Amino acid sequence: MNVYYGTAHFFVTLGVFIALYKFRPSVFGQWRNTLAVMTALAIIGFSLFPLMPPRLLDAPCPDAGFGAGCIVTELRTRGGAENFGFVDTIKEFGGPWAFDSGPGSKLTNQYAAMPSLHIGWSTWCAFGLWPIARKFWMRLALLIYPSVTMLCIVITGNHFWIDGVGGLIVFAVAYFIGTEIHFINHRRLMARLVKSPQTSRD
Repeated sequence: MNVYYGTAHFFVTLGVFIALYKFRPSVFGQWRNTLAVMTALAIIGFSLFPLMPPRLLDAPCPDAGFGAGCIVTELRTRGGAENFGFVDTIKEFGGPWAFDSGPGSKLTNQYAAMPSLHIGWSTWCAFGLWPIARKFWMRLALLIYPSVTMLCIVITGNHFWIDGVGGLIVFAVAYFIGTEIHFINHRRLMARLVKSPQTSRD
């Protein structure tokens, strides 16, 4: 699940992006806009209201960074450490990279739990390919992908399930914004085409 979490999110999304460009060119702009807007909205949310993943609840309080603060609780275990019952699976079992050391610590924001872009992007993949998925097994795979992703983000301790709901909401908002931008651009291009013949006659 750690490998899935660290790889599918990027490679599947890139593959779907290319598939949309090749097989659904008429609506590629719409889905490209949706992905861009969704990511931008999430980044704004991460910046204005940083939230830690559950896997960090038992970690020592950070000195500073991303506005994170400490949680005071009476739940104690041996050694006086906090214990919320979550396991940092990446730290315990490993994965493609570590978030607390090496390149991963510099390229990732560990306080970007809400909304879950893993859910937002996987839902984007499913909806984007649905019209061209003609066979039953294809549509089943599209439904399974975001479902397994939801299971993955919870099992690995990277998100609460409510973060997944946040990912669905930001996808829905981005879809409407991205679609409107797409139609505005189409109307602009159509107006230019209509105007061109008249300009040439003049």
